[in-house]
Amino acid sequence: MSLLETINLSHLPPSVPVHIALYRDLKNASFLRQQLLSGNSEFEYAFIDASMILSRTHILAATFRAVNDYLNGRLKSRNVHSEIVFSLSPNNNIAESFRKFGLTDATNDLLVIKVSVSSEITHDSVAQHLGQVVEGSAVPFNDETLSAISDISKIRKAYKMGAAPGKPTKAASNQTNGTHDNTQRDLEIALLGAIALRGAT
Repeated sequence: MSLLETINLSHLPPSVPVHIALYRDLKNASFLRQQLLSGNSEFEYAFIDASMILSRTHILAATFRAVNDYLNGRLKSRNVHSEIVFSLSPNNNIAESFRKFGLTDATNDLLVIKVSVSSEITHDSVAQHLGQVVEGSAVPFNDETLSAISDISKIRKAYKMGAAPGKPTKAASNQTNGTHDNTQRDLEIALLGAIALRGAT
């Protein structure tokens, strides 16, 4: 069963929808990475290590920036899909952005994004292809799933935000749930700021 989600991002033409799927327990990361490295056009996707994604808003902000740059002829990388990975980065080092946010041989949780840059790329065509080539368990692309996958310490390190505040104990979690939510929201706002400001200074 496909859990591929097709999204029309606000302020972008409806003719350029974005298709997103999330997988856990990925079994063939090295195969997928090899297809990317060899330039296989059938594997022109943004393959992202999902542990580096905090929330839907985090990845959709990077995707918006990349698609907007694509539509305005401002790509700094090879195509709109590599630009999505690059757009997650807080700096202008393309190679570093792929090391930190892209698919590696050790990736267990994979976020896949495909932009409809041509009329042949549809929800059904993407769902069919991913169903054939990705060996992993499809899970819903939502904040609840992402929160179980996100590696907050790695994300904070990638964005140079220092150590996270200590997690509350289970006994104290009921009283501090609001604090946890605020911390999560503050981190998300900081990530979105880093994405928006990259290259502005």
